[in-house]
Amino acid sequence: MGAALRRIQLGSALSAFGLGFTVPYLYVYVAQVRDLGAGTAGVVLAVFAMAALAVLPFTGRAIDRRGPLPVLVVASAAAAVGAVALGVSDGVTSTVLSVAVLGAGTAVLQPALATMLVWCSSAATRTRSFAMQFFLQNLGLGIGGLVGGQLVDVDRPSSFTLLFLIESAMFLVLGVVAATVRMPRAPSLADAVPADGTRPRAGLRVLLSHRAMVQLCVLGFVIFFACYGQFESGLAAYGTEAAGIDPSTLGIALAANTAVIVVAQFVVLRLVERRRRSRVIAWTGLIWAFAWIVAGYAGLGHGSQTMATAAMISTYALFGLGEAMLSPTVAPLVADLAPEAMVGQYNSAFALVKQLALAVGPAVGGPMGAALPGPYIVTFVLFSLGITVLALRLGRQLTPVQDKPSLAAVPSRVVALSLPENDKAPSPTAVR
Repeated sequence: MGAALRRIQLGSALSAFGLGFTVPYLYVYVAQVRDLGAGTAGVVLAVFAMAALAVLPFTGRAIDRRGPLPVLVVASAAAAVGAVALGVSDGVTSTVLSVAVLGAGTAVLQPALATMLVWCSSAATRTRSFAMQFFLQNLGLGIGGLVGGQLVDVDRPSSFTLLFLIESAMFLVLGVVAATVRMPRAPSLADAVPADGTRPRAGLRVLLSHRAMVQLCVLGFVIFFACYGQFESGLAAYGTEAAGIDPSTLGIALAANTAVIVVAQFVVLRLVERRRRSRVIAWTGLIWAFAWIVAGYAGLGHGSQTMATAAMISTYALFGLGEAMLSPTVAPLVADLAPEAMVGQYNSAFALVKQLALAVGPAVGGPMGAALPGPYIVTFVLFSLGITVLALRLGRQLTPVQDKPSLAAVPSRVVALSLPENDKAPSPTAVR
């Protein structure tokens, strides 16, 4: 990677490290430490998600007009202020307002960082850039969660205040690091055109008329709904209620998920970067369908408690394998579909779809996982198979290079022969 990419990746990893300090403990902090009750904690988590839905529709146009760097710096500052305010809030109003600022800031960071990666990479390096970002963010989240867990004490609110101060400092570091990046004047998107060959200017109507991008957004919603939207809600409820595993086991399962991503990311990258993106996504759907079947055995297979626990941990690990396959395919594909004037809007639109899935997923999966374990498993096996079907359909809308970036032309290494001026090459007609 070049110096600009290295700095962007460093800042991204540090901000993920800061988020890992607080996100796993946000519910406990509001409900128990500040003694605001479970109802207020639920409202706070909902506001955190809804704040993202409120700002993302406007983020893309700001990125395309002003550039990703100023937007990222402002979002980092907002997230830092929100984190500090949340750490010292002890009332309902101040807590809700603080988490709204924090949620809005962190939501804007995603498309801004993605656009900076696009601008500082080429079609040949973009796949590995996004894979590296996903790897470092998961590593940062995992380490942050582990370290934060050692610092928190429910009986000492000051320990949680410390966590939020550390999170705020990480956001400020991201802003400072990003501000030192020398961005190119134009994005490196020579091959990024829609499948129909047009180059639209900008606007929501243009995006909605781009069939491949619309199909990718639908596919993205199903991906995030069927996986990420179930981790801390439906799958957790199913594991504790139907499978009867100890709640502490969920922490081990999430650690297994992160460990698989960290260990397998670059091994998987070597296997998938020269294959069609649509086929890789299709294989991910099959892997996740198998993961849900394994989860079904944990809760419905009437096996021993040990087997049920092992099955749930294996489910999270299989999800991690699928995530490692998606990181070098989906996000770079969004960039490669985007016209030069709409990189930020395409990234923001996909981030908005992701956030919608993360908001709907827990609302649907939580009650089903706890009360209807059989239908819950069947539903998400079908959703996972739907990922495979949608991915194969998307492949028909992509150009060969969009679907398989390794087909992009490689500069020739042949050195041209230079003849002296007095030794002119004979013309073809002179050769007998």
